[in-house]
Amino acid sequence: MIGNAVRVMRIATGEEDDSVIDDGKDPAAKALGAKGGKKRAENMTPERRAEIAKKAAAKRWGK
Repeated sequence: MIGNAVRVMRIATGEEDDSVIDDGKDPAAKALGAKGGKKRAENMTPERRAEIAKKAAAKRWGK
């Protein structure tokens, strides 16, 4: 937290460049990806969502 405050101060005084780190991913694609899971869940029946959840839980805890 203190490190972020120091960085903001350095950017404000011009000691440090205010550049955004590029993660190599398209921002539009990231936004659509975030919407996709929610939209998929809305379009599924509760039974199908439960089936997927049970399969995921079995995979996670069945190790």
